[in-house]
Amino acid sequence: MGPTSVDAWPLSPSAPSAMPAGAVRSAALPLPSAALPWSAPSTDARSSVSALAPRPRGVLLLLCGVLLVLGSVGQAHAAAYRYWSFWERDGSAWAYATQGPSTARPSDGDVQGFRFAVSRDSADAARPRGAADFAAICGGTAARDGEKRVALVIDFGTAADAPAGETPPAARTACARVPDDATTAEALASVAKPLRYDTNALLCAIVGYPGKGCGEAVAVDGGTDTDTEPTADARTDAPSSPPAATSDEGAEGEGPSVGLFVGVGVVAALGAAAVWQARRRRG
Repeated sequence: MGPTSVDAWPLSPSAPSAMPAGAVRSAALPLPSAALPWSAPSTDARSSVSALAPRPRGVLLLLCGVLLVLGSVGQAHAAAYRYWSFWERDGSAWAYATQGPSTARPSDGDVQGFRFAVSRDSADAARPRGAADFAAICGGTAARDGEKRVALVIDFGTAADAPAGETPPAARTACARVPDDATTAEALASVAKPLRYDTNALLCAIVGYPGKGCGEAVAVDGGTDTDTEPTADARTDAPSSPPAATSDEGAEGEGPSVGLFVGVGVVAALGAAAVWQARRRRG
């Protein structure tokens, strides 16, 4: 996935502490069986140290615990993306667009929408809000030969989804009267300039909002909007899941956190310890 500021994952449980060097060297006497209910008593130092080492089964259980912790942390701090999504009105409901706005060619009487929001994935994307009725939006725009009317709903999202330092404008509607062969992108450009695109043809701004950034990743701990449906992003050539990091200024904190690498290192160390202990017992 990628367009991220991902919070650092907490460190995984540390590996069992090694036996102090003094204790190993001083284990000259057999340990009472009562002190070691899980191991038979031994009369030499090597057997005593081996008895005190963790069993492979215990190490494996600890490994499972570490993996569960890492998995839950990853879900709690899932990456989301701030971007414009593109919608088409299907009867009384919004449906995600099956084409990008530069290839979609709406018919006279169609209603299409754009929504700016932070979403984890297509299933988490927020729909455009407000009126979405063609008669209400384009009722005052007369039909003409060789032209079509497309009702557009532009929802700039909420303050919670806005980039730092920016305030989303109020949602608006517009009736675009364009040539019969015009695309959605052309209809949008006729009523909502300035538009801004990045080098990958991702729609970054409508009416100049937002002023900077484009599909950047952000870290979220909870849902960003309860008004959700599957969606496509507003890439002009093809719809898809939330965009990869294509921000004009680069996404912050992109890639795995240091905590992840530390957790993986701990898991590897515990696995090596389990293998070493098993070989000692066989020897």
